[in-house]
Amino acid sequence: MSKPSQRVVITGMGVVCPLGRDLDTFWTNLLAQKSGVSSLDCLPENGLDVRFGGQAKCFTGDIDNFGPLEKSLQRAIKKNQKVMCREIEMGVAACQMALAHSGLSDPASRNPERSGIVYGSDYILTRPEEFADGVTACFDSRKVFDIKRWPTEGRIKVNPLWLLKYLPNMPASHVAIYNDLRGPSNSVTIREASSSSSIAEAVATIRRGASDVMLAGATGSRLEPLRALHFSVSETLARDRSDPSEMSRPFDADRDGSVLGEGAGALVLESLEHAVARGAKIWGEVVAGVGSAVGHRFDGKDRDFIRLATHNVLSGLIAKATSLGMDLTADDWHIHACGKGEVDSDRSEAMGIHDSLGDARIPVTAAKSYFGNLGAGSAAVEIVASCLALEHQKLFPILNCNRLDAGCSIKVTDSDRPGNAFASLSYSSQGQASGVLVRRVLSA
Repeated sequence: MSKPSQRVVITGMGVVCPLGRDLDTFWTNLLAQKSGVSSLDCLPENGLDVRFGGQAKCFTGDIDNFGPLEKSLQRAIKKNQKVMCREIEMGVAACQMALAHSGLSDPASRNPERSGIVYGSDYILTRPEEFADGVTACFDSRKVFDIKRWPTEGRIKVNPLWLLKYLPNMPASHVAIYNDLRGPSNSVTIREASSSSSIAEAVATIRRGASDVMLAGATGSRLEPLRALHFSVSETLARDRSDPSEMSRPFDADRDGSVLGEGAGALVLESLEHAVARGAKIWGEVVAGVGSAVGHRFDGKDRDFIRLATHNVLSGLIAKATSLGMDLTADDWHIHACGKGEVDSDRSEAMGIHDSLGDARIPVTAAKSYFGNLGAGSAAVEIVASCLALEHQKLFPILNCNRLDAGCSIKVTDSDRPGNAFASLSYSSQGQASGVLVRRVLSA
């Protein structure tokens, strides 16, 4: 059995996002400061007032999009794609690529009983076309829908497996079955806070001795038609610009809303002992994970819940690091902010960061400036981005942050030095927040 106090490291990574579906392309585009925000072809024309977003056009769902796979695994995934919506497909692909990257894709290379997964997702909405044939069958002679005909004429036209395409636990289920992961398995669905919460739970699973290897991360989309419609009326979205690459502008004084996107990320986590024993390449160590939930108050004493939730997470990460002897007051780390580009939320997050750091001016970056809000998948992709920054010792700037909002009291990164650690922050508009602290491993 593993020791509860053991260290947990990252040995594999996978991404599917608007900047690419392999690590080299993803990193090259980040370094080139290339935006993944472009015209959308995945939403009904003239149905929504949304023309641009972070669409992962590199992901078509073809079997080669899932990374290097043996023939038997290719057949298994292709067979089951009929019960995978796009979000699930992206999550499965990110996990398969992370396993391949880690060198653990072959079940014989690990103990299946001590290999597991904790994976997150958004609440996945069913596409309306799933019920189109059933609804059409219930039209009367005047083309009016007759609900009384549904039980006998409409329901039988609906694919009986439709629900499997949209269950949020299915990414973890598919990946566990394909890769013979017989250890702990769980799913997390708390919007943008899902990724870091999944990683924190996977780390805790290894530390308590229940597994040696865990997959973690999340998949998400804000580009499904009904979800895009929901966000277009419930949130402030960035207005169209002649150059769509300028639309996502976290913390910039000229920002005007978030950009809809889609994507997935995955990490392979191992106990340090297990990774060293097999000679694995280590991309970072997950030092700590913290979560917080601060909701609205309706008693007339409403507080800035995003500010408080962000402060709770970041101060918790700093406290855990301090207890382990890490000095996070020094300018040797960076913060990867959630940075949605929303006017009020960005200010709240910035104040939460300032509340935690005091006068320490730690550089802040935000990869949503490159591809928009990917929903639950955002932080997983962002964590991969910061891990690559630690590895290459190059930090990407916040794209389009040309003039920092005076209400955002943070230090936007002005150099390409990522330091030797980073804190990733994420929050939902409901006040759920999570974060992880990752440090570079210079020697095992």
